[in-house]
Amino acid sequence: MNSVISIGFPALIHRIGREQAQTLKLIAVNFSCELKRVRRSRNWQLQGEAHQVQAVLEHVQTLGDSYSYFTTRLAKAMVPHADKLETIEVKLVRLINASPNLTLAELIAMTQCTEAQARTARFNADFD
Repeated sequence: MNSVISIGFPALIHRIGREQAQTLKLIAVNFSCELKRVRRSRNWQLQGEAHQVQAVLEHVQTLGDSYSYFTTRLAKAMVPHADKLETIEVKLVRLINASPNLTLAELIAMTQCTEAQARTARFNADFD
């Protein structure tokens, strides 16, 4: 859940402008992320933990249509990382509801949770 993800933005300055890119950089820093150029190319990259990047996306969406390239690109890039946005407990409940025949060992292997967390989720799912 706390793994760092990187999302690329090709030719960001050419698409949104230098002032807006600087604003996005400051917003990213406020959410403990980093928006920077990739080496000396014109491509940019946003790095941070999944929930922090999601917070950046939500904040920038409130700023208006002038950042639409950034928000649409970021929203599309966050789709594969949706599993990193939910907690272990929520993930366990979702997996148990999807296939109730999963064993504890399979749940632990799939989610990297502890045995106690898996047992608690299984117990709570039996009563729902």
